[in-house]
Amino acid sequence: MESSSSHPEGSPEIVFFDLETTVPSRVGQRFWVLEFGAIIVCPQKLVELDCYSTLIRPKDLSVVALKSGRCDGITRGAVSNAPVFEEVADKIFSILNGRVWAGHNIQRFDCVRIKEAFAEIGRPAPVPVGMIDSLGVLTERFGRRAGNMKMATLAAYFGLGQQKHRSLDDVRMNLEVMKHCATVLFLESSLPSVLNAKWRNPSTIVTRSRSNGKLPCREENSRKSPPTTLGYHRAVPYTRGSLGKMTEGVLKNLLCKAQETKSFSNLLKHSHSLLR
Repeated sequence: MESSSSHPEGSPEIVFFDLETTVPSRVGQRFWVLEFGAIIVCPQKLVELDCYSTLIRPKDLSVVALKSGRCDGITRGAVSNAPVFEEVADKIFSILNGRVWAGHNIQRFDCVRIKEAFAEIGRPAPVPVGMIDSLGVLTERFGRRAGNMKMATLAAYFGLGQQKHRSLDDVRMNLEVMKHCATVLFLESSLPSVLNAKWRNPSTIVTRSRSNGKLPCREENSRKSPPTTLGYHRAVPYTRGSLGKMTEGVLKNLLCKAQETKSFSNLLKHSHSLLR
């Protein structure tokens, strides 16, 4: 995958990425990657420069359900002729390595699965120059006003449609959710005495890495569909007006801060000072 636009030296592009995997049905079972999807975003303009997605066939096809619980989920038949991870590892490495990584709950789930997949084929994993986990950033700054911090809940809150649970759709939805949250935070920072409600952070967030002591049913956690058949609106409100430009500026600065830090805790400190 080649980027369609250059960027200034010292300003790495941002890659929003997402994995779809199987979900273990019993203790001791592993996660198998079924799909990888990513978009490369210019940190100066927040425009999508390029995209890539691929289904991935696990070594043991029996771990993939014959039928998915979701209407557009990943089934055994869908991945039966897909490449194995080793066949797409070079492409995935080139997309991720040396860029800022962004995604929802990637620190606790997707990053771990990427390391596992590369370790299994005896290759070093790609390394980011910075990381933005929107689960942590939005939990800290946006709070629980939208309910739990799952992507589906956040998307529904902003009227972005139903989450597809397919990789490429989900990363695009992730970016739109962050833009919408940035809009709200910008407005609240402009009139804090009028608009800034005292939202509290959720005490507990259930993510894919937690199962509350119970393992979920034997079903893949699948999500993606072709980029031309998105199930939600990608338009950002006020994109042609001054508010849209200022909002994109808020988000752009937040994303660019990741290039200057190696730890997620430092990134949160930067986002705090930016959005106060």
